[in-house]
Amino acid sequence: MFHKGEKERVLAYSVHAACDKKGFVLSSIVSAANVHDSVVFKELYENVKSKFTEISAVAVDSGYKTPYICKILLDDNVTPVMPYKRPMTKKGFFKKHDFVYDEYYDCYKCEFLHKCTCSKNNKKVVCRHVWEEYLEEAEHLRHTTYNKSIYALRSQTIERVFADLKEKHGLCYTTLRGIDKVRMQTLLAFACLNLKKLANWKWKNSKNQLIFLIFLSIKYVFSKLRDKSYARLKICPFGQIVLSTN
Repeated sequence: MFHKGEKERVLAYSVHAACDKKGFVLSSIVSAANVHDSVVFKELYENVKSKFTEISAVAVDSGYKTPYICKILLDDNVTPVMPYKRPMTKKGFFKKHDFVYDEYYDCYKCEFLHKCTCSKNNKKVVCRHVWEEYLEEAEHLRHTTYNKSIYALRSQTIERVFADLKEKHGLCYTTLRGIDKVRMQTLLAFACLNLKKLANWKWKNSKNQLIFLIFLSIKYVFSKLRDKSYARLKICPFGQIVLSTN
């Protein structure tokens, strides 16, 4: 059950997908909408890595920016391409990176108590993940020219995939219930997207009308599979789409 706001609750699913730089969908996973993005990443990444061994970089949205995911990618010599993530700090208070770590006394120093904490015991606790250095390395790579050029392709690849999935293949709403059924529906839609892209390439290169007719046939079959019962859609961060049934 997905909590959409404070009052509304809906039965929803999240679709996580990976594609290459040409926009071809390589793998996808359907999960419950209340499962965090970072939980699904490893399974999706392993599925892609088992079929495509030469992976140089992985571009994700801020929902996947965790120390664990950074460690997985850097240990595999894969460049993590991640966006800026706003620090979750109260307004008017110092952010985590504003504190200076004192290695000798093994503590963080701050001379402005009123901007550090509002606790009754006047103590500020700064937690650091055991794999924090991997996240810091990913943040450092974010400023490189290579990472900026890779992340700029997201709007042309995975964002385009989900846009076509919703607008052209009827998955603004799910017509089925259950993860297995939704997985079957999304896999069929992704297969149609890949075949359509391949048919367009072949049509531009060879002007083969037979391929175009095959594409029209596939599109017609998929349109017949769509049901009249619809559900609502939850718009979520880049890299996934959430389908919800009534």
